[in-house]
Amino acid sequence: MAAYFSIILVVATLATGLIWLYDVLFLAPKRREKLALAEAGGTVTEEARENMLRESTVVETAHSVFPVIAFVMVLRSFIYEPFQIPSGSMMPTLLVGDFILVEKFSYGLRDPVWRSKLVETGEPERGDVAVFKYPEDPKVDYIKRVVGLPADKVIYRNKQLWIQPKCEAGSDCTGPQLVERAEVNRGEFVQDGIPLLRYKEQLGDVTHDILINPARSEMKQFFYRQGDLPAGEWIVPEGQYFVLGDNRDNSRDSRFWGFVPEANLVGKAVAIWISFEFDRQPSDLLPTWIPSGVRFNRIGAIH
Repeated sequence: MAAYFSIILVVATLATGLIWLYDVLFLAPKRREKLALAEAGGTVTEEARENMLRESTVVETAHSVFPVIAFVMVLRSFIYEPFQIPSGSMMPTLLVGDFILVEKFSYGLRDPVWRSKLVETGEPERGDVAVFKYPEDPKVDYIKRVVGLPADKVIYRNKQLWIQPKCEAGSDCTGPQLVERAEVNRGEFVQDGIPLLRYKEQLGDVTHDILINPARSEMKQFFYRQGDLPAGEWIVPEGQYFVLGDNRDNSRDSRFWGFVPEANLVGKAVAIWISFEFDRQPSDLLPTWIPSGVRFNRIGAIH
């Protein structure tokens, strides 16, 4: 249902708008004409007058609903759209239960049905947390961090990240540079009983935290292979992007399925507007999908 919500919203907006317009252009004039003929033939009571001018139930509903639906469609399609974080692939930046706002106009204004770009407003920058249509199943929305820009060389080896930015003409082209990181703590987050390592990483102008599971292998055998390049090395094609999850050993990202085409971009995640805890057990009285608490300290901008 979520994958088709934009289409449903557009259809509902068009349907209610057309009903309202048809009434304004055709039905309302006929009602006024009927009232004028009645008044020319004699006195018309106020109640009869109201009955003659009254809209049908369908028109009245469309008249009331259209402005609301149109506002929601414009807001959701071109300005901000809410998303819920369903998995831990972006921990510690985003947690399960975070509800985020995605800025739809960051990477261009697109029509909500065919997703054709209408207006160019900007491009992803290194370090952005981006929402996009999963290339292997465009009905699914993914959220990851943009690591590689078009023409960048990206290397992921021994759980270390190297980036060689696009070599501009006339500039000195250096080799791949190690992305610096510093350990923050160990054990704040645990996965399958294993204390995770938390690092602070500098990615371009963006400072953010990542998690590494020291007990999990790199799974290089499952990496996406690009041409004759060694496993763990990629050159980002023009018009595409390389993305990683901040929870590096618990994220299915560009390492495993390749690049994100520019056409798949949805927007930039900019803020957490509410965050719920879901700590209930199956044995509890209330269902597990009912929040057990609110994490007010997580509300705010995403870095």
